[in-house]
Amino acid sequence: MALAEVPRLQLDSGSSTEVIAMFQRLLLVSILLFLGACQSPHVERDFDTRRDFAAYRSWSWQEPAPQYRPDDPRLRSDLTEQRIRSAIGQQLDQRGLRPAQPGKTGDLRVQAWLIVDQRQEQVSSHYGGYWGGYWGGGWGGAAYSETRAVDYRGARGQVDLLDGRDGKRVGRGSAEQVLRDSTQSPAQREAAIRHTVAQVLAHYPPH
Repeated sequence: MALAEVPRLQLDSGSSTEVIAMFQRLLLVSILLFLGACQSPHVERDFDTRRDFAAYRSWSWQEPAPQYRPDDPRLRSDLTEQRIRSAIGQQLDQRGLRPAQPGKTGDLRVQAWLIVDQRQEQVSSHYGGYWGGYWGGGWGGAAYSETRAVDYRGARGQVDLLDGRDGKRVGRGSAEQVLRDSTQSPAQREAAIRHTVAQVLAHYPPH
């Protein structure tokens, strides 16, 4: 049985330009999807393996807590501070740590950070060359590369655990993600902070 002939795709220079523009738009969408995927926080944890974490029974704040970088009034908020303190306190309570008596230092001292900075990602793409298939259809054009700089804001939430006696750091957890310029309700902000803190302290006490 003879195979039907597949007509060859013919593109003029104007069509080639339109195709390249289409690939550029697709690239931009891919970059935005990549940054969107970064909404899942990148979590890091580290502990001093020489410490006996079972001996820690109480905790207190290492003031000021939390701290902000940069120290910007647009970032600093009493509401954000209340949410961070509440989320950390809830997680520590679930792990058997109780707040120290007023005026006393806990077995652990807790320091929280919220760090926001401007970042840039270099993304390279390649256009042109020959595009074709098994049946011979395709188009050709001059090949070239393009590198784009994508600017975005990154946020890092960090919790430091210090020994209440010697003041040395015994643990640190952090979650880092891309910030989107989106409007969230107060309930959504609180839920996001609780979720992030739960991930940061998920492996406490370390085994």
